[in-house]
Amino acid sequence: MAEPSGAGYSIPLDDPGLDIAAGEEFLQEVFQILLEEGVRKSTDVTQKVCDWKEPQELRELLDLELRNDGEGREQLLQRCRDVLRFSVRTGHPRFFNQLFSGLDHHALAGRFLTETLNTSPYTYEMAPVLVLMEEQVLAKLRELVGWSSGDGIFAPGGSISNMLAMNVARFRRFPESRSRGNWDLPRLGLFASQESHYSILKGAALLGIGTDNVHLVRTDKRGKMIPEELEKEIQRVKAEVRTGCTPMSPKPLKLPNASPGSEPLFVCATSGTTVLGAFDPLDAIADICAHHGLWLHVDGLLQRCHGVGASYLFQRDKFYDVSLDTGDKSPQCGRRADGLKLWILWKAVGSQGLGQRVERAFSATRYLLEQVKRREGFQLVMEPEFINLCFWFIPPSLRGQESSPEFWDKLGKVAPAIKEKMIRRGSMMVGYQPHGSHVNFFRQIITNPAVTRHDLDFFLDEIQELGWDL
Repeated sequence: MAEPSGAGYSIPLDDPGLDIAAGEEFLQEVFQILLEEGVRKSTDVTQKVCDWKEPQELRELLDLELRNDGEGREQLLQRCRDVLRFSVRTGHPRFFNQLFSGLDHHALAGRFLTETLNTSPYTYEMAPVLVLMEEQVLAKLRELVGWSSGDGIFAPGGSISNMLAMNVARFRRFPESRSRGNWDLPRLGLFASQESHYSILKGAALLGIGTDNVHLVRTDKRGKMIPEELEKEIQRVKAEVRTGCTPMSPKPLKLPNASPGSEPLFVCATSGTTVLGAFDPLDAIADICAHHGLWLHVDGLLQRCHGVGASYLFQRDKFYDVSLDTGDKSPQCGRRADGLKLWILWKAVGSQGLGQRVERAFSATRYLLEQVKRREGFQLVMEPEFINLCFWFIPPSLRGQESSPEFWDKLGKVAPAIKEKMIRRGSMMVGYQPHGSHVNFFRQIITNPAVTRHDLDFFLDEIQELGWDL
């Protein structure tokens, strides 16, 4: 055997290369830190949501440099405390910044189990328990939406899920694309509403379809896709003539041998848009998709679309049911076992308990809506359809000036200013954004079951206090 490059001495192999006893002692102390600093303080409303530091100050506090020599146990334990102290407490009852549903102790236990196992559910032999758990969770999720059969895979998030759907749609229409790529396919057309998630554009770029071939369909004033506009857009894209550009002529030119326009492929309908929480009219969109033969939902294509049958992993002559080797359904190889976290939570609270959490989220939104309507200076962007509550806070200095030409420009600066104040204070976090012709407004989405009426009252009181003198 060749000597490894740089090997200057031989390492004895009689004993493990780890101090297992010291490692277990370290873990016990880390678990105490996690329980106190990461769990208890993260769910305690008397604690800050975040301890904000500017980047350079935070770099110095954390001492991020990686050195040749390792550090001692006490210093490492302090590192763990610092990570928790200076991170945002997304499980806090007053963290409303994104779609986080709080800290659930059962789900956290599931994540501990997942990380302890440190495995990947690509084959049954590698992760037998986790593969079966994922199979059961996916079957139950399909049952909830009314499907008696089907297929699925856990993905790292909604963005990757949308990309997988786009890839499967392309494979269904053009199976040869899997081996031959895009070069001899027609120009493909994807359709999504103006309110759709930005991952549709990202997915088109990643898959080589191109963002120019994503056609955004008009929505109504509530953010729902207009089916008639979808039909018009499909017809327009079909009728387009391919154009091209030359280095000397950057403007599109009609090509001499131009072919008909794009081949409509895929429609992305949305149930609960990111900002307004709008639900597209799925039945009408499904009818249009059926008429044009566009992808909306097809079962059983994941493995055929993504699988390559690696012989060192997915051998067909294994001694067990190889249909449980699900890794080839995903473009990933290593994949975190996300199903365990949901499985153990579901086991703990049951379908009824999960349903109650959904109902609680709606109840919290209804309460907050009533308060926003009652309080002076708070103005709805629109009545909520879902649990997305969008509103402005109008400081006293701007009230009564709605007809002024500068009113909306000034109002658009209020939410960012309040957001900065709340983060520096560490009192809470909530998101804001502009939307279409609307200037910056707050978007409150309550999914954390730990949130109480007192937290919601505090939320509005804090906005009012921080924005009063703007």
